[in-house]
Amino acid sequence: MAKSSQLKKALKIIGGLIVFFTLPTLLLFGFMYLKYNEELPTGQQGAEADQLAEKMLDALGEDAYLNTDYLEWTFKGRHHYKWYKSDKSCEVYWDQLTVILDLENRNNSKVFVAEQAYNGVEKQDYIAKAENYFNNDSFWLVAPYKVFDAGVERRLVQTENDNNALLVTYTSGGTTPGDSYLWHLDASGKPKSFQMWVDILPIEGIEATWENWIVTESGTELPTFHKFLFLGIEITDVKGLNL
Repeated sequence: MAKSSQLKKALKIIGGLIVFFTLPTLLLFGFMYLKYNEELPTGQQGAEADQLAEKMLDALGEDAYLNTDYLEWTFKGRHHYKWYKSDKSCEVYWDQLTVILDLENRNNSKVFVAEQAYNGVEKQDYIAKAENYFNNDSFWLVAPYKVFDAGVERRLVQTENDNNALLVTYTSGGTTPGDSYLWHLDASGKPKSFQMWVDILPIEGIEATWENWIVTESGTELPTFHKFLFLGIEITDVKGLNL
């Protein structure tokens, strides 16, 4: 009987701990879902949507980006990149790992562990991880310049404030095809923020700012900060060069 009583007491304590730690999380998620979740808006494809996309690119000076050969940055202080854009390769660094990604043929990519060439059983896993990091982290840096990429759909959306916004859907490519982003622009066409409808987030329509823009040596305009709910996404050591 004593053992049975102790077991019941232990189960009661464990149950209490589970409720204690999970209930606030569930309540927070519920609050955020009700506050921020939005249905994916509908919009009109065609010339007007493309004109708004062109206005955004003109506001940023797209030609400077297209002519930039090399981009370098650090994402959230953890992932480091040296992107040889004109050569279609990127060096990705994190922890003790370096992956030299061949962006046209991943099978040609190389892996280094503690600066030593690595060809072990985890090589392909490291390459896949570096590719996922690059797809995500470069998007937070250069997404506005990708609105006319192959497989991208553009729609003109009228917001509740009677402003024009640009809905961009990536139907192919990247790590998570099917994701959509609603760009909100200032009067000149420069991006202020976007809302996201992406597989990785359980709440749809969450907004992230695009701010603290800088002009690199190559003339490319790039953001260095995004505010995302109560989080900040910082991009540091940003460089853009013509080689």
